[in-house]
Amino acid sequence: MITSEALDLGRAAFARHAWGDAHAQLSAADAVAALEGADLDLLATAAALIGRDAESIDIWARAHQAFLGGGEPQKAARCAYHMGMALMDKGDIAQAGGWFTRARRVLDDEGAECVEQGFLLLPIALQTMFGGDPASAHETFLQIAEIAKRFADPDLIALGRLGRGQALMMLGRADEGVALHDDAMVAVMAGEVSPLIAGLIYCAVIDACHRIFDIRRAQEWTAALSRWCESQPDLVPFRGQCLVHRSEIMQLHGSWLDAINEAHRAQKWLSEPPTPAVGDAYFQLGEIHRLRGDYKKAEEAYRQASESGRSPQPGLALLRLARGQLDAAAASIRREVDEAQDPMTKSKILPAHVEIMLASGDVAAARASADELATIAGLFTAPLLRAVAAHANGAVLLSEGDARGALGALRPAWTTWQEIEAPYEAARVRVLIGLACRALGDRDGAELELAAARKTFQQLGAAPALSWLDQVSKPSEPKAAGGLSAREIEVLRLVAAGKTNRAIAAELVLSEKTVARHISNIFTKLGVSTRAAATAYAYQHDLT
Repeated sequence: MITSEALDLGRAAFARHAWGDAHAQLSAADAVAALEGADLDLLATAAALIGRDAESIDIWARAHQAFLGGGEPQKAARCAYHMGMALMDKGDIAQAGGWFTRARRVLDDEGAECVEQGFLLLPIALQTMFGGDPASAHETFLQIAEIAKRFADPDLIALGRLGRGQALMMLGRADEGVALHDDAMVAVMAGEVSPLIAGLIYCAVIDACHRIFDIRRAQEWTAALSRWCESQPDLVPFRGQCLVHRSEIMQLHGSWLDAINEAHRAQKWLSEPPTPAVGDAYFQLGEIHRLRGDYKKAEEAYRQASESGRSPQPGLALLRLARGQLDAAAASIRREVDEAQDPMTKSKILPAHVEIMLASGDVAAARASADELATIAGLFTAPLLRAVAAHANGAVLLSEGDARGALGALRPAWTTWQEIEAPYEAARVRVLIGLACRALGDRDGAELELAAARKTFQQLGAAPALSWLDQVSKPSEPKAAGGLSAREIEVLRLVAAGKTNRAIAAELVLSEKTVARHISNIFTKLGVSTRAAATAYAYQHDLT
């Protein structure tokens, strides 16, 4: 009687998404008499949804054996798939591969076609896609879609659309990818897919939106995810990721203290027990601390993100730049650009590369990245990505001496940031607009733009941005003939004094590589090819 009553209560709780009650009642029934495969599957799912990952894997292993013993190999294979995905998410790749192999063997022994064959193609497609071959992954996702359609399985249909969308975005077919993601989200919102799959799709789609700067979609889906999580008080997975996304949106809108609080909540939630996603929470903390000038805290947060398996870039490179460690920043961001393989990844790296290259005096590298970013922005219908690209282009045009062209790029970017209420980004663009106005002789316009940017930075508590504004808003010294920068003039004086690259590097506290780059830029600007010719130029123009 007790077992039967607990079973009924557990099944009913599961049906109404009361995961804690379902776990408690089904566990009580299991303690009296071992559950059969179907109820063990429910118990394992409930355990996973309340954050008891290790327990859920153990129970799915029992369910797998129960289904095998009961002559239900397809259900046994589905349990093995769940275990494999849970282990893969934890980083236990060898164990995950073992369960996937076992599931395929069980199905091969059965010999019949089934929907589980489609599920077992998913880890193959994911590994192929994130291994750098989205084209092959897309072909596999098409196979998955065919199997899902043949067996009318809502979970596999939605996962297939999610995967195809990700692969298409990585291939630069952005609009098609976004449409498939929206389609998958419709199935989630309609309650057509199981809770584990729904949470996975929510997080993957929102992450993709942030990666392509589609903030409007990110906000909409994050709000939906928040409501979904709140409707299931016992739910543990996905809630932490939701808090990370909420923090990102708060940061964008200038609510930095609230963003820190949400990121701390996310970090705590994702640490009990620890999950790989906790790296996203640490990275988000690093971003806000960096913008506020809390460099020690930012450094520690980026370190913890890295230890959790999350790349700390480009945030760490921008932190190095803010601390004046220009060579370290440039080395890191160049490596990141070299390793980035798809448009979505590059869209997050290239803006930082432009900023750091300009600070390094490598305008040519900045121009190449700004152009590539503009090409990527053209692939997506995301206004914010286009604003980011326009910002980068405007900054480079300004460094190239084309102030009027810079204004043409920067003003639309500022309008976009204003429309979505992103005060920090809008103020950064406004600084550049002010500098462009000053270069064109419009001192009043420049003062108004710079003063407005300063007020925003003060309200946000953006200490590094205020320091940057102080530096760039100082009246500029007249440039020497040839358009040399102040740093290039310093280097030229030392070249004219007969110093070697090593001696110049030591005197100016730069790397020899940076000195060589400055000398190359000097030769290009002056139209000379030797140190002797550059020295002669320096004497002719009183630069010694």
